[in-house]
Amino acid sequence: MRSSVFFVSLLLLTGLSAASGTTRETPNPQSLGPFPVGVTTTVFVDESRTDAVTKEARTLVTELWYPATDDARGKPKTKFTDFIPGGVSPQLEMMLKSAYKLSTDDLNRAFFTEAVRDAKVRDGRFPVVFFSHGNRGLRFQNTFWCDQLASHGYIVVSADHTGNAGVTMLKGKPILYQPTERNHSAEDRPKDISFLIDQMTKWNEGGDGRFARHMDLQKIAAAGMSFGSYTAIKVADADKRVKAVIAMAFAPAEGHTNLDVPTLLMLGAKDQTIGEEGNGAIRANYGTHQGPAELLELKNGGHYSFSDMFKINPNYGDGVGTGKVKGSDEMITFTPMETTYRIINSYSVAFLGTFLKGQTDYASFLTKNAWPDVIEIKSKGLTMAAGSKAGN
Repeated sequence: MRSSVFFVSLLLLTGLSAASGTTRETPNPQSLGPFPVGVTTTVFVDESRTDAVTKEARTLVTELWYPATDDARGKPKTKFTDFIPGGVSPQLEMMLKSAYKLSTDDLNRAFFTEAVRDAKVRDGRFPVVFFSHGNRGLRFQNTFWCDQLASHGYIVVSADHTGNAGVTMLKGKPILYQPTERNHSAEDRPKDISFLIDQMTKWNEGGDGRFARHMDLQKIAAAGMSFGSYTAIKVADADKRVKAVIAMAFAPAEGHTNLDVPTLLMLGAKDQTIGEEGNGAIRANYGTHQGPAELLELKNGGHYSFSDMFKINPNYGDGVGTGKVKGSDEMITFTPMETTYRIINSYSVAFLGTFLKGQTDYASFLTKNAWPDVIEIKSKGLTMAAGSKAGN
């Protein structure tokens, strides 16, 4: 029932080509795509860097979402605790309860996802999106979005940024968030994404048989939420393999160099975490961007509108449920989960479809406002860019 509230019903599978992993018709961006979703956990070690927290080689616990084969349909979906390698120890149980005010059993009951753990990877070659979590976040903090992209034919790669994630399990031990390491994390995060691109290149060449030749690494996007948004923008500055950016709920106003990469910026107008100053920086980023760009503002959205927090604590505030304007008693009723997720997901699918897959039919969706009472949008260069892709 939750998934039926969360998403519109699945698209009909007419026109599906199992061999290519694509559909002949452009899928509806507001719905789940035509493919079942798989998810798997792995660990990568960057021997070239020493982690500031662990004092050992930089190690990244990493999640991948991907289009799965049809036999994944109807199989049990991944639980919250399935994202924790080695299971939940008593110590971690206490940490999770302190953070979420729920036991792990309660978290499993509240949480929902479309992904089937370790399902077989579907035949085809798929663009790859690298997602970066927020400050004190988790690699699986945006499953609502990762599920949607995988169902539309993308592979999504997301790692815990060790030391900046809420908690990361390494060698059976929890590595906790370190507030004093924020500057180190700002340096490490873009390097983490570039390292993951390198690892996916190796996997695609046969380093992991499940994913070999299933990744189209000429079509790479970087995405993130909050500090992860900063990460996505900064890695696009440093790594020209990144061809598109989706930045949710944060952006540097200045000081970055790749002003041409197609970029979708999103903000919550009632964000109580980054406030008006942070939202002003996002708007300034859009204003100075020289390439194709879209700015999407959730009128009654907050910081955590762009996360899974709806699933875990529907009364969290700052984008989820109700909350107060900072420094006053004024109450805010934030846009509900179903609408919020449909907006974020549909514009993301249409944007990536346009700029990674060349699905130019999506350009008209991007440049119109499907929810005028709920969002404001601005765009520049989208139609022209889509037209040029159609001619190539």
